[in-house]
Amino acid sequence: MAQVIDEAAVKVLKDKHLRVTPQRQIVLHYLMTHHNHPDVGTMFDELKPVHQGLSLATIYNTLNTLVETGIVIELENGDAGTHYDYFGRPHFHAVCQNCGKITDIFYDDFANLESAAVKQSGYMITEDHIELYGYCPDCQRKLGLTPDAK
Repeated sequence: MAQVIDEAAVKVLKDKHLRVTPQRQIVLHYLMTHHNHPDVGTMFDELKPVHQGLSLATIYNTLNTLVETGIVIELENGDAGTHYDYFGRPHFHAVCQNCGKITDIFYDDFANLESAAVKQSGYMITEDHIELYGYCPDCQRKLGLTPDAK
């Protein structure tokens, strides 16, 4: 077996019946421990100094595998790039319409949203992804959208 970099990442990979490789562990560990919703370039820039053997192509291929198995989701934030998020704990996202910042929103009743959708629509829900759009606190201040910005 490959060297264990992160036990939690190994468990997630095994649970999805994926071969445990150092590259998959590195990429998944990064996403599990960083909530910055990175694009591939950001991941490469941050991982390359520590993992010299990790190429841009390897990161792309690894992310594609993790997305295909539902471990990671792709996010669009209006900057024409794709960002990635580990979806270990169900949550939704708030996306800033000004700067593109993506923030995780954890909601204790998240599971009930899906069951309510099934009950109301009769759909068999196979996946979910909820995004809310607005202005982050920094942009609210910059744009004068808060009472204290005046």
